[in-house]
Amino acid sequence: EVQLQASGGGLVQPGGSLRLSCAASGLDFDDHAFGWFRQAPGKEREAVSCISSRGDTSYYADFVKGRFIISRDDAKNTLYLQMDSLKPEDTAVYYCAARWGLPLMDPESYDYWGQGTQVTVSS
Repeated sequence: EVQLQASGGGLVQPGGSLRLSCAASGLDFDDHAFGWFRQAPGKEREAVSCISSRGDTSYYADFVKGRFIISRDDAKNTLYLQMDSLKPEDTAVYYCAARWGLPLMDPESYDYWGQGTQVTVSS
């Protein structure tokens, strides 16, 4: 059974930082591309970032470019999202997801999903 366990969310002030983690099991980690997605109340799920299976290609949504960095540690079967300069509009539940093949920013293309971790940016 494939499991993706997201963690690291919390309450942070505007301008602060958080590092999300996503621990994966039940799949060949280094054969899969991964993505981070988020969903705010009343809004559709949107792509934040994704990374290739080799870790050599990554994509970012325009609204996080220069602030967020996606990375992966294949030895630990873990995906990360370093989030800096957080803004109130970054408040959402953040999900990690996995797919075999190329990294894509389309959530419909992902096969496996984690349970989500809440990020709240507020003073």
